[in-house]
Amino acid sequence: MALIKSISGIRGTIGGKVNENLTPLDVVKFTSAFGTWLQNNKNKKDLTLVVGRDARISGAMVNSLVTATLQGLGINVVDLGLSTTPTVEVMVPELNADGGIILTASHNPKQWNALKLLNEKGEFISGENGAEVLALAESEEFNYAEVDDLGKYETRDDGFAIHIQKILDLPMVDSEAIKAKKYKIVVDAVNSTGGIAIPQLLEHLGCEVIKLYCEPNGHFPHNPEPLKEHLGDICELVKKEKADLGIIVDPDVDRLALVNENGELFGEEYTLVAVADYLLKNKKGVAISNLSSSRALRDVALKHDSEYFASAVGEVNVVTLMKEKNAVIGGEGNGGIIYPDLHYGRDSLVGVALFLTHLANENKTVSELRATYPSYFMGKKKIELTPDIDVDSLLTKMEKEYHNEEVSTVDGVKIDFEKNWVHLRKSNTEPIIRIYTEAFSQEEADSLGDQMITKIKSLI
Repeated sequence: MALIKSISGIRGTIGGKVNENLTPLDVVKFTSAFGTWLQNNKNKKDLTLVVGRDARISGAMVNSLVTATLQGLGINVVDLGLSTTPTVEVMVPELNADGGIILTASHNPKQWNALKLLNEKGEFISGENGAEVLALAESEEFNYAEVDDLGKYETRDDGFAIHIQKILDLPMVDSEAIKAKKYKIVVDAVNSTGGIAIPQLLEHLGCEVIKLYCEPNGHFPHNPEPLKEHLGDICELVKKEKADLGIIVDPDVDRLALVNENGELFGEEYTLVAVADYLLKNKKGVAISNLSSSRALRDVALKHDSEYFASAVGEVNVVTLMKEKNAVIGGEGNGGIIYPDLHYGRDSLVGVALFLTHLANENKTVSELRATYPSYFMGKKKIELTPDIDVDSLLTKMEKEYHNEEVSTVDGVKIDFEKNWVHLRKSNTEPIIRIYTEAFSQEEADSLGDQMITKIKSLI
């Protein structure tokens, strides 16, 4: 069905033909490329990689291929088994490993899987490094180890415990305040590894946990992307159980969505906003998100006499800017929390702990907390163009058209008006301009998108 090769890894659907889908041969080739790239760039003989996977049906098969291939290259493997993306990211430096591979297709449906590549810091490899790995995969210039030099293989089952303890040890996580509240929380982990990790964390925090779709069998009961249209079951169960909160994570547990006590969504954009509100209230600093994330984060930063900056879209870009600005908090509006005091990666577990600390300290219900933030509404549209149209030239014309406004060209063109904004990004694969808008009402956000389509058409 699909095989997508990018600088951040390889992703595709299981089965089918080589080079068209994620087949065993594609897994072996790409793993060989990453292992070979590490060997070419490390000045040491024995390399060790940490491998972990979400609960996808194909996970065990892909895991066997990946770990055996690494051993075949002479690379040692520490296999965490069922894990989460942030847990693998934490465990790479914890074990002094040389890198890691996470086997997950994140929020994609069950027929997908992917290999995500980490450096020795447990962070996603850079775009430049990713391009080098892709080039190696194309060349197939691999040199496998002889029999006496095969890599060693070991398993570990303490990844969650170590990750959770590091979270509990954070000065900004107030376990006692959370325990005193005795929160009742429903968890929807879409039958993946969040069904193991999130309840473990909540039990350490003295919460009563009601599990919904927490069996890590890879049979996703609904579309695994944590969007409103997929989350009716947990919204109903929160009301039925009179719970204080609902928690939703995606299959690899790097995106966090919340449901209030009335069974209404907190708003995926507002997960980061609430956590930033808590952290910046206690430590003035810098908050970072990407250009397509809500303006509410900027509002919260300014409220606490702190600074806000926006990066290009993509976790690697957010992390790069966070390091440059020495940010206190960062992330993406899709529920991705990046807390650098723990590690530079989106992490739903630390997001849960920080959010619950904030909720307990504010002594509010979830709906009352949400009411303290400005309400914005986002719109998404696109304009399809003919292949002969120069999209870059069109975007440059739009930049000039609105030169009197606050304009960013870090990633496409973003125009900040006084009460709303629009972000125009071109597709890398089609003659399309994607149009993201945000305003104080859905009607206004959608209307702004339509205005931009009209304006673009007038410039063609």
